[in-house]
Amino acid sequence: MHGVEIRERLAGRAWPVIQAMAIAAFLVTGCQTDPQKVDVQLPETAPEVKTTSYTKALGDLGRMSEVYDRPQMKVMANPVGDVTGSSAATGGEIPSDITEMEKSTLNSIGGRVLYVPYEPVSISNLQALGYSTFANKVIPDVVITGGITEFDRGIETRGKNTDVGLSVTSPNPIAGGWLGQTAGIEYGESDKYGIARITLDFNMLDFQTMSGISRMNTVNSMQVHKAQAEAELGITVFGPTFGTKGSIKKVQGRHAAVRLLVEASMIQMIGKYLKLPYWRLLGEDSAPDPVVLEAIQKAYYSVDDLQRLKVAQQWLYIWGYPTAMDGTMDGKTVDALKKVNPSFKPGPGTIDMDTFTKLYVDMPYDHAALGRRQQLARMTGKTDSAVAAEAPTSVKAPQAAQQAAPAPAPSKAAAAPAPQPQAAQQAPSRPAPAPAPAPEKKAASAPPPPQTPAKADVADQSASTTAPKTQKTSATTSAPVPGSAGGAVGRMLKEGDW
Repeated sequence: MHGVEIRERLAGRAWPVIQAMAIAAFLVTGCQTDPQKVDVQLPETAPEVKTTSYTKALGDLGRMSEVYDRPQMKVMANPVGDVTGSSAATGGEIPSDITEMEKSTLNSIGGRVLYVPYEPVSISNLQALGYSTFANKVIPDVVITGGITEFDRGIETRGKNTDVGLSVTSPNPIAGGWLGQTAGIEYGESDKYGIARITLDFNMLDFQTMSGISRMNTVNSMQVHKAQAEAELGITVFGPTFGTKGSIKKVQGRHAAVRLLVEASMIQMIGKYLKLPYWRLLGEDSAPDPVVLEAIQKAYYSVDDLQRLKVAQQWLYIWGYPTAMDGTMDGKTVDALKKVNPSFKPGPGTIDMDTFTKLYVDMPYDHAALGRRQQLARMTGKTDSAVAAEAPTSVKAPQAAQQAAPAPAPSKAAAAPAPQPQAAQQAPSRPAPAPAPAPEKKAASAPPPPQTPAKADVADQSASTTAPKTQKTSATTSAPVPGSAGGAVGRMLKEGDW
């Protein structure tokens, strides 16, 4: 056989293999004809408003404070940062300062919550320039302090690998020995998964005394995850091997997780201080706060049946069941109470503890309920805002305050609201209702009788509550996704929350 004929036969046999190799190479290279002209396109995105799982809850908390007619709360935020030092050690994996997050959160609540900025340098500079004095400046009632107290990286790390291969070897030479005799396919993948935990502590201080307010604290933790995956595919066609490989790494944002912790913590702190059922804003899986429940119980047992029923009838009006507000257990009141609590059994002019609690905790806080609260205020001769009667919104500075001083003297400040005993002496005529009236407030309260006693009592509940010495108490619920505590404070987060 001539050499030319042999070469033609070999070429004929090898041609299909060469075609297959060319097609595989074309697919692997992604149809790129010139490697030097490789390019990548970056997507363009427009700015968007930052929203989280708690954005709506923060606004609802402000409206809830108005529906429940709580006194105005003037709150200042101290600088808050990372006290673990991990932000520097990890190259900024967590933020070193979260004060601005706290400011934005407090300022977004609204309602009866007034945010007072801590800006001593700016105030001093304005005074030095003659632009401003302490006159007409708002004096805070409370100060919130805190920080990032834990950042545990790699508390759990897992990984797995999978490799699969299949190969076939021809017993005879391929293309006259020009190509290999083996063809096969191989696939492999690997996954790696890790968990870290971030914890934030917050405490509330009385501005006058700069001492801690009993049980006004939160310790919330949240787990953040990161994962990495790789996959590889290789094809061997009688010698030459082609393959493709891909990898991806996802990290749940540490800074976004800290923001969620700050928002959840502020909802807790403000809700506990104002004695609001704030857990209703955090999702169906959140547990009631024992601090608020204890305040309702103390309010219930601190007054007689007449005053207790008067307060309940006001709450029924907010529910949308108008009744007489004279403390009489008439048929209309009984029917309304049974609508709120089907298991209610009327007694001789009294209301049971469970119905009283349900009336307060489950009270609607939508815009319609706010409208009924405003109607009730007009019916009883009150202005729509109970703030004016509760505490002054500004404090005139004395003559000495004209000198440059970065902060007002505590002795000139308005008395702190609910949690301080002094508040009862400063504002004896608190007009708005709350879980229950305190007996000693009845003589000093202003008309109408159904509202004034209740307001005074709720303001005093925090003062009568003692604080445990431990940091993590039953009053501190867990973070949006709890680390180790039992009861969740927030809902389970979705992928879009990061």
